[in-house]
Amino acid sequence: MFQAAKQTKVFQDVVEQIQEAIFDGRLETGQTLPAERELKAMFNISRGTLREALRVLEQKGLIEIKLGVGGGSVVKAVDTEQISESLGLLIRSQKVSLNHLAQFREDVESIIAAHAAQWHSQEDIKSLKQLLSKALKCVKRGRSQRDAFINIDKQIHMAMAEITGNPIYISVLHSIHDNIHRYYDRFLSMEEPELEENYRDLCEIVEAIENGQVDRARKLAQQHVKRFNQYMKKKKDASASG
Repeated sequence: MFQAAKQTKVFQDVVEQIQEAIFDGRLETGQTLPAERELKAMFNISRGTLREALRVLEQKGLIEIKLGVGGGSVVKAVDTEQISESLGLLIRSQKVSLNHLAQFREDVESIIAAHAAQWHSQEDIKSLKQLLSKALKCVKRGRSQRDAFINIDKQIHMAMAEITGNPIYISVLHSIHDNIHRYYDRFLSMEEPELEENYRDLCEIVEAIENGQVDRARKLAQQHVKRFNQYMKKKKDASASG
């Protein structure tokens, strides 16, 4: 199954070989990798190098290392969790500029809204309207419900992503909305006028989705992200100049 590791890049080569064996199906979900002694012989590497490679594979979410009798390195199902976590770390570290984040969101969220307009069911619309009702209650209570409103806003965006049925869209949007609060806390005031405006935007997007207006849903979602990014950029620039 495996070849002796290239001695110039022993560690990376071991990781890549096992990773490829998982991706091309030679190692299946639930299967246990050969015993440590066998792997050392196959790769012609030390115990320390092997264990380091296995730890990296575990961090990537490709295997689970089980200890004790009957333990070993078990192949896990490949999913979007690790991609989501990596993107989340990038956003939480705030290494991404507001403009780059907004540009990405404009593209992704406008596509999601357009697909939702194409593929929604009546049950989807019912769920979205129930969330809008909750959002309206927050708006009526004012600034004190800012955090609750943002949480419902996130649920609405995620509900749209769920309509697409695309696990990549869902994973990416989860990463964004689970971590974007750091930008909101620094650069988005969300006073009552902004809460009301955000709510109106969401209502219009949901209306376009319900009516199957693909282009309108796409444009409304894009404009919504762009406008609120401008608010954040204005506050950021004011803070920098002050």
